[in-house]
Amino acid sequence: MVTTLFLLFVGLLILAAPIFVVLSLSTLGAFWLHSAIPLQTIVQRLFAGLDKFALMAIPFFILAANVMSAGGMSRRIIAVANVLVGPLPGGLAMATVVACMFFGAISGSSPATVVAMGALLYPALVQGGYDKRFAIALIVASGSLAVVIPPSITMIVYGAVTGASVGALFVSGFGAGVAYGLGFMAYSFIYAIRKKIPPLPRPTWREVKATLADAKWGLGMPIVIIGGIYGGVFTPTEAAAVSAVYAILVALFLYREIGFREFWDVVIQSAGSTAQVMILLAGASVFAYILTSERVTIILTEAIVQWGAGQLTVLLLINIALLIAGMLIDGASIILILAPLLLPVAEKVGVESLHLGILMVVNTAIGMFTPPFGLNLFVAGAVDEEWTMTKLMRPILPFIWVSLIPLLVVTYVPQISLWLPKLIYGVR
Repeated sequence: MVTTLFLLFVGLLILAAPIFVVLSLSTLGAFWLHSAIPLQTIVQRLFAGLDKFALMAIPFFILAANVMSAGGMSRRIIAVANVLVGPLPGGLAMATVVACMFFGAISGSSPATVVAMGALLYPALVQGGYDKRFAIALIVASGSLAVVIPPSITMIVYGAVTGASVGALFVSGFGAGVAYGLGFMAYSFIYAIRKKIPPLPRPTWREVKATLADAKWGLGMPIVIIGGIYGGVFTPTEAAAVSAVYAILVALFLYREIGFREFWDVVIQSAGSTAQVMILLAGASVFAYILTSERVTIILTEAIVQWGAGQLTVLLLINIALLIAGMLIDGASIILILAPLLLPVAEKVGVESLHLGILMVVNTAIGMFTPPFGLNLFVAGAVDEEWTMTKLMRPILPFIWVSLIPLLVVTYVPQISLWLPKLIYGVR
């Protein structure tokens, strides 16, 4: 049965079938050919995969992100980033990274971050003396920070699949996200010094206060979400609902940059995005069911143990597998397919579920801008029509190499991402 499952899985991938179809149809075919279990079980597993309380957070976070994205946050976040790091060497490029981190903490969407930040920052970077190839590659790569910085839908998916605490995953994302972002900022700093690009003018204290005051409501949302979660005020799922209400109030009644008609369009868009995520989760639930029933995870774990691979080797192999997967499929699909396989192996060599989760999230973030199918490469055309995926292949390579440094640091220095969850949640 397992052989048939994977042959169907690979065949459907080659045919470019949607991931939901790949997951559910390969499982259906394997059951139909090799099992006496009624096929109604497949339908039951589809719905069982969605019957999880943590998944209720996804539609709320998607709605909150889309409302804030349409409600005037981009300009305000960029202004805040400029006053924070603009006067440093490479300040505008570093401000781009910081702006993507802030916007990622609100949107949770990597492609949305690329489009929203790129529309304003790409022309500014080019006018500021940065090479066009560097500018677009910086925006495309920095947009992936939205996957790591909480709240992250990818983290919610991992928590739903493995049972890991979503709150602990959110908190651990701070350390990993900062390390990831610092890698791009360091590269921007070195690039600007080598190219002798002048920094931005130093703002006055009055300008700093005015900029922060203008952006305070938007920047308050991550504080409300994360502060409420680890302050014990509400659960991550309840935090998602709070964030949606907060975003609607700020966008409609404080910033007033969208009306009720635009808000309705955002609701429709959010419903479509939610359906895409949920149908993937349903398909993955069926796929995971057959992997468990056929003892694939147990066989894989025993093979690793018999091979004698230690923790360092297993972590390296996991990263390589995830980086390759990131070239081909999206982050949520990687989590859904590989997390049930990798978790037993990782735990056997002493890697905790939370640490594996952060590694998977960071790897999927890198996959967002890795050729040939990194999603951010395709949305770059919305920033400037000149940049097709093929034209981005060469400019993006330095950022792929740079991103591997924080990945290795997070992999082999787990305290970077685990010290805060340990402090708050008592994670070992």
